[in-house]
Amino acid sequence: MASPKETTQRRAQRVRRQLKKVAGERPRLSVHRTSKNIYVQVIDDAKGHTVAAASTLEKDLKGSLKTGADTAAAAAVGKLIAERAVKAGVKEVVFDRGAYIYHGRVKALAEAAREGGLSF
Repeated sequence: MASPKETTQRRAQRVRRQLKKVAGERPRLSVHRTSKNIYVQVIDDAKGHTVAAASTLEKDLKGSLKTGADTAAAAAVGKLIAERAVKAGVKEVVFDRGAYIYHGRVKALAEAAREGGLSF
């Protein structure tokens, strides 16, 4: 039987494999969440570099948030990443939820990024 870590990694790889089939030239909006924070990056896989990044650990967000582990924090990070990505010239991305289900904090981040100007 596979360990929980192996199962999680396998699930994330399955999601990324499907994304690469439909992504085309679009960069990927990758989400990572922990029990205390949420992190997001816009990654250009063709060039192999990060275009924009945001997390709840940044000073301007950290002071204004009650905690980094709720949907309000995820929404704030979603708006911030959308603003930074649009500033960098990226408007269309594919959403990489990793091994996480599209619910709660991940969903709040995605909806805020859409409201901020990203299309996926």
